[in-house]
Amino acid sequence: MKRTILRAILLSLCIPAAMAQVTVSVANDTPATREQIQKLFEVMQIRQQSHLMMDSMQKQMQAMTTQTLKARHPEITAAELARATKISQDSLKDIPMDAILDDMIPIYQKHLTQTDVDAMITFYSSPTGKKLMQQMPEITQEAMQVSYQRMQKQIDAVMQRIEDSAKEGQQPTQKPSATSPTKPD
Repeated sequence: MKRTILRAILLSLCIPAAMAQVTVSVANDTPATREQIQKLFEVMQIRQQSHLMMDSMQKQMQAMTTQTLKARHPEITAAELARATKISQDSLKDIPMDAILDDMIPIYQKHLTQTDVDAMITFYSSPTGKKLMQQMPEITQEAMQVSYQRMQKQIDAVMQRIEDSAKEGQQPTQKPSATSPTKPD
């Protein structure tokens, strides 16, 4: 009888604890709310960072484009370079960063729980998180400069393949006449 009472007491203590575990697990799996993601974007300064990143990318892309154009077309004039620069700048200005960020909210919600986002908000609100966000534009710019050298080699190779392909397309092809046999390869 004492064992039955002891089991009942232990069971009555364990069930709420087990239910709490289930409740916590379910709560941890709840997707982040739109408001949480917006708060995360705010503490991470995502909008400002995105605009700074776009400015930095624009400068890097412009440098790569100018260098590539000069290398591929040494006869290019300053006016033509200026026109290419203007086209590039105008194209990047048309990118709707705010709308893109709004479109990203459901993606964040799909992959992050409320608990995840709360922890991230706590981190990015901390002095270390704030420092990371302050340093991110410089880190990104330096990383882009380092990667630029590797990317330039790839861009040069792609440009060469495009030019080679264009030259092959411009070469006249001889069609065999109906009366003359074709030469074997």
